[in-house]
Amino acid sequence: MMSLIGVPPPVHASNTKMDYTVLHGMKAAIDALSEITDMQQEKMNSEGQTKLMNRCRVICITSARDDESMKRLEEIFLNGLVQQNKANAKSDRFLVIDHCHLVIINTFPVNVESQVSNHPPKNLSLILTTEVHSVKASMVPNKLSSLILQHYDLASTTVTGIPMKEEQNASSSANYDVEIYHTSTAHTAILKGNASDSAAIQTQKENHEYQTVTLKWCTPRGTTGSELHNCTSMYRITPVDVNSRPSLCLINFLLNGRSVMLEMPRKSGGKITSHLLAAHGGEIFIHTLCTARSVLEDPPSISEGCGGRVTDYRITDFGLLMKQNTLLPLKSNYLEKNVTPVAEMKSRLNRLTRYWPLTISSTLIFNLKMYIDPLPSIITKETITEEEVYQCKQIIRNLINLENKHEPLHPLNSGQRVKGQKRDEQYRTMWNELDMLIKNNLHTENHKSVHMCLLECHSFKDEKVELDDALRELDQIGPKKSEIDTQRASVIRATTDSPMSPPPLASIAVSLTSRSTGIYATPRSLLDIMNSQDKSKARPEFFGRSGDSLVAKLYPNLKTENDRGPRTEGMEVE
Repeated sequence: MMSLIGVPPPVHASNTKMDYTVLHGMKAAIDALSEITDMQQEKMNSEGQTKLMNRCRVICITSARDDESMKRLEEIFLNGLVQQNKANAKSDRFLVIDHCHLVIINTFPVNVESQVSNHPPKNLSLILTTEVHSVKASMVPNKLSSLILQHYDLASTTVTGIPMKEEQNASSSANYDVEIYHTSTAHTAILKGNASDSAAIQTQKENHEYQTVTLKWCTPRGTTGSELHNCTSMYRITPVDVNSRPSLCLINFLLNGRSVMLEMPRKSGGKITSHLLAAHGGEIFIHTLCTARSVLEDPPSISEGCGGRVTDYRITDFGLLMKQNTLLPLKSNYLEKNVTPVAEMKSRLNRLTRYWPLTISSTLIFNLKMYIDPLPSIITKETITEEEVYQCKQIIRNLINLENKHEPLHPLNSGQRVKGQKRDEQYRTMWNELDMLIKNNLHTENHKSVHMCLLECHSFKDEKVELDDALRELDQIGPKKSEIDTQRASVIRATTDSPMSPPPLASIAVSLTSRSTGIYATPRSLLDIMNSQDKSKARPEFFGRSGDSLVAKLYPNLKTENDRGPRTEGMEVE
């Protein structure tokens, strides 16, 4: 600047007419877009005959009077683009422009209303797309910031709560905020999480057209290697206000080898460390940390299930089930089948999960691997060989021999209490589960032969319902014991308290004398049940219900009975 003090201003001839127009800048931009850059030249040399697409964007800041002037400006740019492509097609030193995106920012003074209206991107031709933004002159930097984020797929992060000492008073400190730009994919993990948490950290930037994600400065604390967070990705950053004092302090802090942890507050309470700022080789990066459980860790122990605390899930067997149903690329012979691969896979998965206990305590045969392996893995195959059929039959015969020798079964989870600890109960449960497993996999003749062997070697007893059990179930359809006791108490209360109580029902008297309920009840025949139902209907209907009116006189014969004499002489109790 000091060397330019003595340089006089340029001398213009008085007859020279100054041409202040934006068209010269547009022509220079079109010429620059046609030139081959070093990167384009490398791609052309490496790709050989492959055509290199030349797509570009031009941002023009100007001031127009009205929409008609803006329309003429767009048409002039399109004509210049077409003429330039015609010239470039004949030259090897320039590239043809395949597509151009023209962004025009129309500025106007603060105290003047703009006559140019905005319009979103629209295609003027196959090679030109235009859009117009009309903004005040003081808001041009803010508009350019919004366009930068849109054009380069960037995102904004505001680091808040940065402790920094005051410039005037070094003994005190204040918190400052610094805004940085980076690739938008750095926010993918936190924005795809809980919707309420994502909405809480996103705020509209003041006087801007974009949103920024606010993350809080976290004072780094000493952690061991096992407590460090796993980094999933990292991207370069740049501060928005490069020359501000908070930005300079943050940049120097990071370039000196320090790191900054960024916290994301949760709406439900608490915080989670989501990002890390650190420098590598003189460049500052934002690191995206894994907020969920890492794939490198051991799977968590399942402690809370639908029915309470469940910890004995068959995790190992479930892993084998997933391996059996792994999806693979189709082979040529599968394409010739009439059944679609999706339907075939669903049918297979349905067959394998018809009988698949979730917990160890809910099954017995899968805990007897020393006795029945490898029958479960063989019987679930699509096809089994004759040798595998013989192997399954031999396992069934060995189980029959163990049962004939009265040898108890010893499950692997011997420390847990399972249903049926007695020997007979164990074998009965084992045979039922084995029959259910084989019965759900009868899709080939060899599978059916294994099931026939099971039926021939072990006879499943049909559970027949005895006549006494059926009659006992019919008896339970009537009133329960608690209801009978209530009726009995009400009868006793009525016959003792009321001077004119009616005689008790015959059915109640019978029920009081005959103990037909309980565990020591004698078996009732069908005739007894029918007789008890007839006796319950023997009492006549109440006089008040038999007439049309629901109003009846209570104790109509009270005076007549008193005239006959004392009640005790004519009172009979059944």
